[in-house]
Amino acid sequence: MLLFAVTSCKKELVRINKNPNEVENPQPDYLLGAAEKNGADVYWGQSSNFASSELITQQWAMIQYTDPDRYIFNGNSFSTLWTTIYSSTLTDIKVMMELGEKQDNNNYVGVGHVLRAWNFQLLTDAFGNVPYSQAGQIEQSSVAIYDPQKDVYAGLLKELDTALTDLDPAGTPIEGDLIYNNDISNWRRFANSLKLRIALRIADADPALAKTTVQEVLTGKELISSNDQTAAFIYGASPNWNPVAANFSTRNDYRISKTIVDKLYALNDPRLPVYASLPENPEITKYVGVPNGLTTSDANSLGLANTSKPGSYFLADNAPAVIESYSEVLFLRSEAAARGLSSEDAPSLYKQAITASLNQYGITDATQITAYLNQPGVKYDAQNYKKSIGVQKWIALFGQGLEAFAEWRRLDYPVLTAAVSGKYGKDIPVRFIYPSTEQTLNRKAYKAAVAAQGTDDLFTKLWFDKY
Repeated sequence: MLLFAVTSCKKELVRINKNPNEVENPQPDYLLGAAEKNGADVYWGQSSNFASSELITQQWAMIQYTDPDRYIFNGNSFSTLWTTIYSSTLTDIKVMMELGEKQDNNNYVGVGHVLRAWNFQLLTDAFGNVPYSQAGQIEQSSVAIYDPQKDVYAGLLKELDTALTDLDPAGTPIEGDLIYNNDISNWRRFANSLKLRIALRIADADPALAKTTVQEVLTGKELISSNDQTAAFIYGASPNWNPVAANFSTRNDYRISKTIVDKLYALNDPRLPVYASLPENPEITKYVGVPNGLTTSDANSLGLANTSKPGSYFLADNAPAVIESYSEVLFLRSEAAARGLSSEDAPSLYKQAITASLNQYGITDATQITAYLNQPGVKYDAQNYKKSIGVQKWIALFGQGLEAFAEWRRLDYPVLTAAVSGKYGKDIPVRFIYPSTEQTLNRKAYKAAVAAQGTDDLFTKLWFDKY
């Protein structure tokens, strides 16, 4: 009788807790599109992008409510990246992959592995040690250990290899793909390009694995090889619009940073009119960036109409959320060659990378591009490749705050000066702090991670960030 009562209670709970709006038979194509959009939203959204990483890397700045620009963060500041990926994006990916297996469609499985690798890369780049090997195994346990960052990157490389085994352009087609429009060949290029990104991410910390991975990737040359093959989520009109456009539709808190405006002016960079808007005050005919980390009163005194918002390209409803660009892949190949990880031509690839970035924003005039490349401040410096690549990559990654943040820490260029009224003096954050919910919901694993990695603050350097 007791067993019958318990069973009946379970059935009743299932009935009561059933969501009447939930799809009875989810389809992999809908889950794929949802996972892609959730990932793009959090990558280009406020919490992890223009209210944090883009401020730290001084691509954007704040003109109102400037605490984040002064590095005043707390345990909730970065929670959106963590909770969205773990509770939503990875769940959709997991179910999509399971349905793909049931339908004997390995291409859904392969795409799922690529998306998992990208999402976990975002997490570990930002936080360091994160749940990976046990993540999403709610059937076994409601908590998960934090894997060392070294193991996470190694696991992601293996997962991308698995993806490449599954992805077959001649196999069963997929549907619902809002990144590559169901083109499996491009997903293979993206998978290899992600491997190249991770290889260079770990190049200072694990040069042997980095070299092996670079040589594997370059052997097949199955990489993103044109701007048309860039991995990007293309938005539409409201409500499915770019998070930047959504924010600026109701708020007026952000401006382009003075740091990048000054650099673009110094280099006579043709991307300046793309990256920045002229101030609304018609009497001001130059782009005016805002210094990072002003107090709210000092920022307000500059005047909302007298400072530059990001360019209209980035404020458009349908602006793409770039995930990995052709320009980035060329920069990675250039750096790999400079490090001796490949036999390619580093200076040539560096020029190609800059050209690809200019082309990405509609700058195609050959004379203009040549003039830009021949400037002393742009020319490749073989004696300090990290400076050349670091500065130009920082410019090219405008808008991709999380990626710019990771590369700035790894390459140590451009040299940035801390926020004007930063909370920590001359120090600039080098990681995100874990969400406060981890201390209560996964306390044992959280404490073990902090003991292994270091204090859970903004200034504990991560494993990949050696110098």
